[in-house]
Amino acid sequence: MTYLENAKQYTGADLENVFFRPMLSGESAQELGVRVLYNMPTPTHVQLWDGQRNILQKYGAAGWSGGAAATKFEKEIDLKRVKAELGFSAADYFTMVYEKIAAITNVRMDDLSGTDLEKAETALFRQSLAENLRATMWVGDSSAESGYNTFDGFLKLISDQVAIEGIYNETYQDADLDAPEKVVDLFDGLWTQADTRTQDLKADGQLAYFVTSDICHLYEKYLDAKGADTAYVDAVNGRKTLAYHGIPVIDVRLGSYLSSTTFHKSFCMLTDRRNLVLAVNTADMPGNEVRMWYNPDEMENRQRAVFMAGCAILDESLITYFYKQ
Repeated sequence: MTYLENAKQYTGADLENVFFRPMLSGESAQELGVRVLYNMPTPTHVQLWDGQRNILQKYGAAGWSGGAAATKFEKEIDLKRVKAELGFSAADYFTMVYEKIAAITNVRMDDLSGTDLEKAETALFRQSLAENLRATMWVGDSSAESGYNTFDGFLKLISDQVAIEGIYNETYQDADLDAPEKVVDLFDGLWTQADTRTQDLKADGQLAYFVTSDICHLYEKYLDAKGADTAYVDAVNGRKTLAYHGIPVIDVRLGSYLSSTTFHKSFCMLTDRRNLVLAVNTADMPGNEVRMWYNPDEMENRQRAVFMAGCAILDESLITYFYKQ
């Protein structure tokens, strides 16, 4: 057998449990670095409660002195219906799926059918879909004529707010980063200019510096220059994670995507992870599905996913953003 003909379709609970939930929950969701909402009812609203301050009072006579109700803020996430489609030459598709199956132990290579085959095909499509969701989450621009234009990503939302001075932002030049130690000045600047509410959130362990790869590389060079044995070991073995003063430094890995957009090619941002939200829904719209089938006329294996997705920034004032002019 040199091609795969069995059609596969996921809808309803299978669409959620077999295909989408594994890439939008647990470690997979944590790798995105932001808050992920999956299958929240549409239209998707996020409730933000701000409890009353100074509620402690002197104990006196009986009666109610609780004052007004707690303030509630509500943010609606604009979900867009999107689809993802991939087509492969039947021979190429068979080779890619065969390679994934060959890596599985205790599999019968003379019987490429059933569960193992389905897992391999699903993993192949899920990998491509997850990366495209991650990219659109950052560089999506629904006003663009081409490219990642299915829904607005974080950089589009940020650029709109920067234009109306809704986010604290500053610019830097190449000269501001002409030495590795200068990267620390950027991190310090983000912290000192951040809203005091942002600084207070450090205790929750959810603050993060989101930076482009050039900033990450510069910071690693700065750490390499430290005169300590651990710096030498890290320079040789690499660093799985980076942090500055206990706050993770996250490489957004957008180098290959930013070049074709109008967004800033180099930036660093400080905010709470929970402030950046990616929402995906596969349950509340008829026709949402994942389908994989073989087209004998074109001798092509095809894959299609239909679902809803969108991004939101819950509180723009909790973002401090520096970018290269």
